[in-house]
Amino acid sequence: MAKAWGGRRGSRARRRGAVALAGTAAAVMAAAVLPAGVARAGDAAEARVPVRYAQQRLDWRPCGDGSVLECAAMTVPRDWHRPNAGHDLTVAVSRHRASGPGGRRGVLMVAAGGPGASGLDRPSGLVEDKPELAAAYDVVGFDQRGVGRSTRPVCQTEEEFREFFAHDFRDRSPAAVRGVLDRSRAMARDCEARSGGLLPYLTTEQTVRDVDLFRSLLGAERISYYGPSYATMIGAYYATLFPRRVERMVLDSNVGWAGSWEAFERGQPRSFQRRFEGDFLPWLAKYDAVYHYGRTAGEVKARWEARRRALAEHPVTVGTAVIGPNQLDNGTIQAMYNAREGFPALAAALHALDRGNDAEPRERHLLEKVFGSYLSPAFLAEFFSVTCGDTAWNRDVGTWVRRSARDTAALPLAGARELAFSSVCAYWPASTAPRVKVTGAGLPTTLMVNSVRDPATYYEAALEDHRALRGSRLVTVAGGGDHGQYRDGNACVDAIVTEYLLTGRAPGRDTTCAAGPLPVPAGAGARAVS
Repeated sequence: MAKAWGGRRGSRARRRGAVALAGTAAAVMAAAVLPAGVARAGDAAEARVPVRYAQQRLDWRPCGDGSVLECAAMTVPRDWHRPNAGHDLTVAVSRHRASGPGGRRGVLMVAAGGPGASGLDRPSGLVEDKPELAAAYDVVGFDQRGVGRSTRPVCQTEEEFREFFAHDFRDRSPAAVRGVLDRSRAMARDCEARSGGLLPYLTTEQTVRDVDLFRSLLGAERISYYGPSYATMIGAYYATLFPRRVERMVLDSNVGWAGSWEAFERGQPRSFQRRFEGDFLPWLAKYDAVYHYGRTAGEVKARWEARRRALAEHPVTVGTAVIGPNQLDNGTIQAMYNAREGFPALAAALHALDRGNDAEPRERHLLEKVFGSYLSPAFLAEFFSVTCGDTAWNRDVGTWVRRSARDTAALPLAGARELAFSSVCAYWPASTAPRVKVTGAGLPTTLMVNSVRDPATYYEAALEDHRALRGSRLVTVAGGGDHGQYRDGNACVDAIVTEYLLTGRAPGRDTTCAAGPLPVPAGAGARAVS
């Protein structure tokens, strides 16, 4: 997700390296138009699709060495509302054929979050973790327009992008605020100037029409769908525009798709601060005997803040990474997404920072990994295209200067970067995307999952989504805050979601699963402070 100001974290799908996309789509060129696929008449969003898209054949070939997937390239119009205007785009797609043909029940589409994360390899992790789903479904994925091996925008070079996150977002001096606004204006200007007119068409509404073409080319009357984070918005929009083409749908860790991106992102400073102070700081204090960072949450927070002040005065260079105050924030934000993976890595990196020149090579490598990488120019090009273009933004920069000052003081972990991100959207070309209002009309029961302290896709937004999506069932993961619950080690969640996808049976009413315990670091044993 949408990870918005909080950054992004990959799904639990295993990554086997970049997927080598092979194959092209053979298009039949003609001027006539056909209905897309086998969709029933009556869908409010049904459009007549030019033959060159509707009758293309996907040339499936192995994705690359060691991959269990096949890949192809799908041709789509730049603008689904004017399919004969402008150059075509390419959307990279992938599939894993059902391994149990006798019991094959259809197509399960999986999508990626962000916006900006690649979804092409996502089916491989699911079929490995859930062989029962791999037996029953053709599991398919895609890089949405603007991402990965699909047609992409270009915003900034690596050098220009590093400047966007340089300095200190907490500095509220007039010169520092002007600098943030100048860099955000440059980001919006560069994206518009360098992307060849592509930006207005990199929206969720355009993406779901690509999804429906993909469904059609697969020969499926209906699809089942699993999407985490921002992919919940893709799913919710698809279900709204094409309700008769949905068989089963799982929306895991929900962005605020019932409202606007602006409203959703305004809530993230509070939810990241809640996760940091309510979960991570007490956890780190509990293991003071391992990490030596303080025996109470208050001591840990004070030490973290002292380290941040020191980095503002004297950034630390480790390998190719320059670690300043924003980089400390970035690494901390990333760790909040998943306790099992993030908490021990962040704690060890904080301890290594304190060791300074005494840090061992493996500790220095960890420092580079935790604090030296955060998003990318390619990720933010898509992220801003979607979040700034899907829905309208308040374009009064003065409002964002004042609001961000309050959030920087009260909710600094993510609030400090609020001005940088929101002002990009204030400077972005005005949105022309049609508004999609999610209602749930005409849908089968949809399954939603959300943890109560998810920092990125926070529970309050999920409740609003749940109320908007009539007939949905919400699985609340109580007592935890991980982002992305399915296949995250929670047996209760996995059982509910897998049964629903296999049989269509959803809980009769909203239900609750308990979160798993927070991780115990290696070597903690009885030394942990109770």
